[in-house]
Amino acid sequence: MTDNPTAAMLVIGDEILSGRTRDSNMHFLANALTRHNIPLMEVRVVPDVAATITASVRALSEAHTYVFTSGGIGPTHDDITADAVAAAFGAHIDVRDDARAILETHYANRGTQINEARLRMARIPDGAALIDNPVSAAPGFTLGNVHVMAGVPTVFEAMVASVIPTLTGGAPLLSQSVTLYIPEGELAGPLGALAQEFPELSMGSYPFQRDGAFGAQIVVRGTDGPRIDAAMARLGEVLPQVGK
Repeated sequence: MTDNPTAAMLVIGDEILSGRTRDSNMHFLANALTRHNIPLMEVRVVPDVAATITASVRALSEAHTYVFTSGGIGPTHDDITADAVAAAFGAHIDVRDDARAILETHYANRGTQINEARLRMARIPDGAALIDNPVSAAPGFTLGNVHVMAGVPTVFEAMVASVIPTLTGGAPLLSQSVTLYIPEGELAGPLGALAQEFPELSMGSYPFQRDGAFGAQIVVRGTDGPRIDAAMARLGEVLPQVGK
């Protein structure tokens, strides 16, 4: 569809897979990336298993321009994302002075002592750049093309806001749509032929049922406005043949 940079997301946490926690970070990230003309192409949800996280980071990092992880960088024993990401890049990880200083200042301002558990949040791989956390101070980090962020939505959203401006976006993604009260099964043939005629565009069919009538919204996306116009015109030409 486009030569734009692409992004992937790795959602980490047993609580997501068990249904105890509903993930909202993917929706937020997808919208933020779309506004920056970077399509979110893949999302994986994995448990708190180090080998699985490491393998997923490697695969997504190789396949996409940018990778975002969500979850597993807190102070508890099951927060293993930082170590797993470090392993994916073969990087050494330990408490780093700049991250430690951020946490010490934060807790001192609150009249609280930093302890061993909280110091886990200052463990940063060598070569990583810190991601600012204006909500609760504990930083995320960027290693290679992987941006490692907290799972708490308010913190995740703040980290995304600090990272997005540093990314190189692509050409603007344009779209046009039409709502058709025609069953999707009757649209499938003409729409499939149209997709082959315009391979550089993305064509999606989103079915619905309203007041007992079946239909679908057809959305055509791409970076070439005139080609989208041409595809929509062709769609109008083939529609009279649908169902005959």
